[in-house]
Amino acid sequence: MPPDTDDMRRDVWVAMWRGLRCRCPRCGEAWLFHHYLEQVDRCPVCGEPLAGYKVGLFLPLIVVTLVMFVIAVIMLAMELAGHGNPLVYLYVLVPASVVVLLAILPSSKGALIGLFWAKDLSDVLDR
Repeated sequence: MPPDTDDMRRDVWVAMWRGLRCRCPRCGEAWLFHHYLEQVDRCPVCGEPLAGYKVGLFLPLIVVTLVMFVIAVIMLAMELAGHGNPLVYLYVLVPASVVVLLAILPSSKGALIGLFWAKDLSDVLDR
């Protein structure tokens, strides 16, 4: 079991890295989610209460921004390669955006939970 985090400073980058790997931001051992995006209430390894760290509407903002950048790079590459047909855009970019979105959603949520945990930005007033 890791040392108590009340005695030490919560490192933002370590917590976000652990969250990016979908692990507990405190111990880095237990899974952060029950299923695809269902957050655990408490870490089963270290007992850290995680239910109060809700990312809310910040998650869609981050994910849509990341997906937009990926799609813009793909669009630019297609334009430079000479495949600027609107049907090619439709057949390539719509599935690519869905795949990228579903691929980065859990990791993005985990990283935001790690950030909120490190900065102690909880919805619960008295934990």
